[in-house]
Amino acid sequence: MPDHAPTSCDLLIVGGGIVGLAVARELLARRPDASLCLLEREPELASHQTGRSSGVIHAGVYYRPGSLKAELCVNGAAELYGYCEERGIEARRDGKLIVAVDEGELPRLDELERRGSANRVPGLRRVEADQIPAIEPAARGIAALHSPATGVVDFRRVSVEIARDVEAAGGRIFTGSRVRGLRPVAGALAVEHSHGATETGFAVICAGAWGDRLAVAAGAPSAPRLVPFRGAYLRLRPERRELVRASIYPVPDPELPFLGAHLTRTIDGEVLLGPSALVAGAPDAYRPWRVDPGTIARTLAWPGAWRLAARHRRTAAAELRRAVSRRSFVAELRRYVPGLAVEDVLPGPSGVRGQALGRDGALVDDFVIDRTERALHVRNAPSPAATSALALARLIADRVEEPDAGV
Repeated sequence: MPDHAPTSCDLLIVGGGIVGLAVARELLARRPDASLCLLEREPELASHQTGRSSGVIHAGVYYRPGSLKAELCVNGAAELYGYCEERGIEARRDGKLIVAVDEGELPRLDELERRGSANRVPGLRRVEADQIPAIEPAARGIAALHSPATGVVDFRRVSVEIARDVEAAGGRIFTGSRVRGLRPVAGALAVEHSHGATETGFAVICAGAWGDRLAVAAGAPSAPRLVPFRGAYLRLRPERRELVRASIYPVPDPELPFLGAHLTRTIDGEVLLGPSALVAGAPDAYRPWRVDPGTIARTLAWPGAWRLAARHRRTAAAELRRAVSRRSFVAELRRYVPGLAVEDVLPGPSGVRGQALGRDGALVDDFVIDRTERALHVRNAPSPAATSALALARLIADRVEEPDAGV
């Protein structure tokens, strides 16, 4: 990769996660004669949300029918499996079991089944209590949904392959290039970064948990605000990994865009448990003591943060308890995997997701894309963005090509 971005290019992408790379690939496929640059703030690609996920390829069970998440997840998963097969990247359709443990969870399980059917999730079926052990011998519940199309992959590995596609098509990728702002100039957009500025005809901003700062600075609405949530995992000791064949999930709270603490066998055979979900002190707060004063100030100044805290006090207290107590964390998972013990787990990795939060305290549960002068901003792209990346890139490229985009 070259050291410094050029002074000008036709198209510019900010963000070297899987979404930014997929957008670059898609735009070059449509405009092979265009000069395209991609700027990534870190020394390596896929360093944040892409590279720190559990690697689950979602099948589309959870998402409201008609939403972008629903449409792009189902189509994106099929494209991703095809891409991985074509490129020789291991992607296993291990399946997922979503387990209800009491009568109160059955209406929510019914709703997930309805959504999955409406979204045309391949192979989704209802499982009764006596059928659960045949799929996951250690799991217990009164009913479940089985999604055989859910899988796992190394999204960092996929991102590296997409980056090769970008460079093979003539795109140039510049790491260590932190973008500081966007400034309209005569007939172009100046993208200011750590090595100077690059003028471009059009920019697509896929900056993850930092994305809304650039959007607002460029003139986008202040809402929704991205609030970083830190998720920490535990992992099973190697000798206890036989407890989990694939993925075991709880029935999620429908008011929150989080899927609950679950158990997932990753592409390398490790079993992750979690994650927790706590408001973080920085977009890269992979250690709990990592705090960015600017991020804290932005979160506290946003009225939606206070409204969210008031609305979900009990949930926040429970998440905090599980985050600080391994015993509490395991107790939650034992509801549907009763053979799990505290002694079976070790500390695991962590990640941070940027979650869009409205002024009213509502957690935005869909992808959000804003437009400013000569730029598109991917404002909210949490899970299943990695699963959806190839399909999401096509949608973004369609919007770049709209007549009023100025390209």
